[in-house]
Amino acid sequence: MNVADTSITRPRGTQATASRFLPGMHGLTLHGGWAKLEAQVTTEPMSDPIQARGPRHRGIYLLPNLFTTGAMFAGFYAIVSAIHGNFGTAALAVFVAGILDGMDGRVARLTHTQSEFGVQYDSLSDLVSFGLAPALVMYTWSLSSLADYGRTWGKIGWAAAFIYAVCAALRLARFNTQVGVADKRYFQGLASPAAAVLCMSFVWTMTRFDVPGPDVAFFAMPLAVIAGLLMVSNVRYFSFKAWPRSDRVPFIWLIAAVLIVVLLVIDPPRVLFIGTLVYVVSGPVMTLWGRAAHRRRVRRHAKAPE
Repeated sequence: MNVADTSITRPRGTQATASRFLPGMHGLTLHGGWAKLEAQVTTEPMSDPIQARGPRHRGIYLLPNLFTTGAMFAGFYAIVSAIHGNFGTAALAVFVAGILDGMDGRVARLTHTQSEFGVQYDSLSDLVSFGLAPALVMYTWSLSSLADYGRTWGKIGWAAAFIYAVCAALRLARFNTQVGVADKRYFQGLASPAAAVLCMSFVWTMTRFDVPGPDVAFFAMPLAVIAGLLMVSNVRYFSFKAWPRSDRVPFIWLIAAVLIVVLLVIDPPRVLFIGTLVYVVSGPVMTLWGRAAHRRRVRRHAKAPE
């Protein structure tokens, strides 16, 4: 771009140079009484502009999400097995899902591959494996037979299965909103894997002793409803995620672990059912004991002299 022939009227005999008035600018000269401004604006080549980059595609961590996918597959396989009448296999598939679900979080922490995607994906996997799968297994195995007692009982059967499934979904949604603020030593409400193990260990125990599902339908129905309601309750349960707190544990814990493994080998279904039942009952007992202790402390402080 050139700007030339711009004349400025000045008194005759006046001469100056551009460097005196406008230092650093070239091409400005004054001739005689006439000043002729020759400002040359040159466009120098600039560096290449920053090229527009497309959105960066973020990847996902493979290893922990493989465990999560395996847990979801086990839950889906449990549903398929129940549809075909293989209820013992369906219960075992849910147990496998529980093992894989417990491993994916630990693997993510050990390998420093935790991500928000993994948290959400794990919740969806839990809904399939510990919400829908146990509800459908319980319904196809036992609760559907309540329809033999009348139309109303049939509705109660599938309503019990639905209560369990929706409570599992609500439990998982509440857990996700409390991540980072809840006490990691305890669960608020029964964890969905524990509820699933309770129901599936009952199914496995009955099938192991050749007890048909319709014969225990009136026991399976309240079991599914109670397990579901405990998931959305405020009952506190001990969380094994905070254990162990260090690399070393008391020696007695090793002996206890060996005894549990031996009992599981001897009679897996009954040991799982009784052990899970004890854990489920421990929540209300611990909660009531804590509230009673809190009331005693309040009364002691109220009676203490001011």
